[in-house]
Amino acid sequence: MNRSVPVGEVRPFGDRALLIGVADPVDGRVLARAIARTPELGDAVEGVGGVATVMVSVTDADVSLLSVSAAVEAAFSALAARARSSTEDTDAGRTVTIPCVFDGPDLDAVATRAGCGVDEVVALLTGHTLTVSVMGFSPGFAYLDGLAPELATIPRRASPRPEVPAGSVALANGHAAVYPTASPGGWQLVGRTGFALFSAVEPPYAALAPGDRVRFTVAADAGDREASAAAAPTWVPPAEARPVLEVVAPGLHLTAQDAGRRGVAAIGVPGAGPADPVSFLLANRLAGNPDTASTLEITAGVTRVRCLGPCHVALVGGASEVAVEGRSTGHGRVIALETGQLLRVGPIPRGLRAYLAVAGGFLGPAVFGSTASDELSGLGPGRLAAGQDLFAGPWSPPLGDHVADGAAPEVEPDVPVPLRVVAGPHSERFAPDALARLAAATYVVDDRSNRVGLRLRPRVPQRLNVGDEPDALDSQGMVTGAVQVPPGGDPIVLMPDHATLGGYPVVAVVISADHGLLGQCAPGTELRFVPVGGAEAVEAAHALRRGLERAVMGHFPLAVD
Repeated sequence: MNRSVPVGEVRPFGDRALLIGVADPVDGRVLARAIARTPELGDAVEGVGGVATVMVSVTDADVSLLSVSAAVEAAFSALAARARSSTEDTDAGRTVTIPCVFDGPDLDAVATRAGCGVDEVVALLTGHTLTVSVMGFSPGFAYLDGLAPELATIPRRASPRPEVPAGSVALANGHAAVYPTASPGGWQLVGRTGFALFSAVEPPYAALAPGDRVRFTVAADAGDREASAAAAPTWVPPAEARPVLEVVAPGLHLTAQDAGRRGVAAIGVPGAGPADPVSFLLANRLAGNPDTASTLEITAGVTRVRCLGPCHVALVGGASEVAVEGRSTGHGRVIALETGQLLRVGPIPRGLRAYLAVAGGFLGPAVFGSTASDELSGLGPGRLAAGQDLFAGPWSPPLGDHVADGAAPEVEPDVPVPLRVVAGPHSERFAPDALARLAAATYVVDDRSNRVGLRLRPRVPQRLNVGDEPDALDSQGMVTGAVQVPPGGDPIVLMPDHATLGGYPVVAVVISADHGLLGQCAPGTELRFVPVGGAEAVEAAHALRRGLERAVMGHFPLAVD
């Protein structure tokens, strides 16, 4: 294994996470458990075990990385003292048989790379019992160890596919896997199966677990998928719910987003939540809601909703145009709607997204405790369609009146968006001047970008990677804002719906204070990266938090003399 982080070494991963080198996945699981059980941290951190790392992210703004570092040190002491014979750590698993059709688009290339025929590749895959090493990347995605030596050297693709079909059987960097859901991916596709690996509605949710043994068999037909990973439970509005809006026209992309999912990244479930967390928070605070309440995330275009019952709404993000019954009301303020009135949102001239909050918060079906819609795995209600009725919970005053000028992130037309970054955790995978060259370049957001990641094209082509196969990175936990560099050289910035594990090296990480601005970068937007130090990133986060405490002004309705 080409280890990326030495055993015992702790590296910063942006300003809200740490990447820790461990001996193997078993040690990783033990370390992650020990950190999660640290009393003073509570639910403020989340650990994701990789093949040879543990990534620990901080989910509570009141908790510092310094306190997490202390917990990591204590957890390492416990790890050194533990006995390998502990039943908690042996992960004795079951044997699971997965029938497959081996006709993948990369099968011939894999055979050529392995120096054998296609039939021999199939024989090697079906002739070995594989073992689940770690879970991650997407819900139910299991990394399988134990490949024949001829297949263990198969690398990732030079450029990831924007979408890999659900059920695809794949190989990369010493592992086999089956994609549980349709998602982007850079693995070599050799076959397909109808075996369901994940369900959002039935425990234990993931069909495989660390320590399970897997046997691939040859099938004449892949069959139908046995269950839908994206299936959501039937939702009936609770007694306290009140109908507030009907979707008349959803625009380009309309979804529900709350603060996202926590505590389930270890089984591959993305965090999701708002692409622009600043505008999201301001909209909720204007509407008198908790910071985590569900909103509507409006992406580009023009969205129209009709009021079903008197309510108060707030729209923040991208300086979006807002009108009630054709009369402009202005963005960033509370609007009182009456039954039958039509609210029009858009276009969004200074960004990509706007957030519509309603007093009481939108209600809807929760998956793993969240109503957020996740583009990678399909969890949550998904895109809202014309004709859908939306419900809200009870509310009570006070409401805010308006947002202070400049509080919400906005993109200046025809000016490259400056995104501050700290150095990534994989400096040895890049040329010594890679960060400087990244900062010197101007990038354009590609049309294939979405809530999973921004694909970037440099104005002047350049190569940041080192070596002929820079993608040989052991799969490890990833964070929003990570600037991954696939072998092709064009960076990808991870967004909230990103896979929980990734295998491309990270040259830089967008600081948490600039995630709101990151979420406003539309296809075609030019951007540039501005390197800063770790201390500056932490201070920027504190400054943003102080500014947000003062951003919501007055109480609705604001009395004017």
